[in-house]
Amino acid sequence: MFRLSKAEERSRTVVSIDGQLSEDCAQVVETCCDQAMARGKPVRLLLRDVTAVDQAGRALLRRLAAKGIGLLAKGVYTSYVVRALSTAGAEPPQVIAPSPVKAHGNLPT
Repeated sequence: MFRLSKAEERSRTVVSIDGQLSEDCAQVVETCCDQAMARGKPVRLLLRDVTAVDQAGRALLRRLAAKGIGLLAKGVYTSYVVRALSTAGAEPPQVIAPSPVKAHGNLPT
């Protein structure tokens, strides 16, 4: 499974990926990010619910980061992948923490 979505915000474009980032979808992701960059606003790639990243996916993330696309990670696995790929002197990746779970009912504190 793979899903790509794009959100145009006032100050930036966020491209989100869910599923597996593999060789099969790398070109689609790169094309989408390149098109977003052509609009002149900063672009962020959010690895939202990514379950696996193969070698082609890692190479893609390196290329996108080298182009100036910010990598955002949500979750332990993607945070690790993004940190491992970050290069010296590059902007550190932003890690998005999951929303806190609200307690319901009469649970002990």
